[in-house]
Amino acid sequence: MYKIAVMGDLDSIYGFAALGLAYFPLTDPLEAARKLRELSESGYAVIYITEALAAKIETEIDRYQEADLPAIILIPGISGNTGRGIRSVKRSVEQAVGSDIIFQNDSET
Repeated sequence: MYKIAVMGDLDSIYGFAALGLAYFPLTDPLEAARKLRELSESGYAVIYITEALAAKIETEIDRYQEADLPAIILIPGISGNTGRGIRSVKRSVEQAVGSDIIFQNDSET
């Protein structure tokens, strides 16, 4: 059975434990990169990472962009949303369907 994990600063991720997810409070980029490799090799199918932590380990995350598993999903932390997570989802959708289906209608803003 596949597992789900969440990584980031403690204040941003501790609530995920109530959902039964494995959580790993990390802020150090070297530790986070090691933990991401460890989780990906031990049956984790989905790994949520706060946008702030992801910015520190971009190179390591990029190693998994073409892999089937794990799916690495960026989430906002307590410091707010940088927009990086939604850009990542948008890029994945564009790759999957071959077109940009998430767009903003300028007349609605």
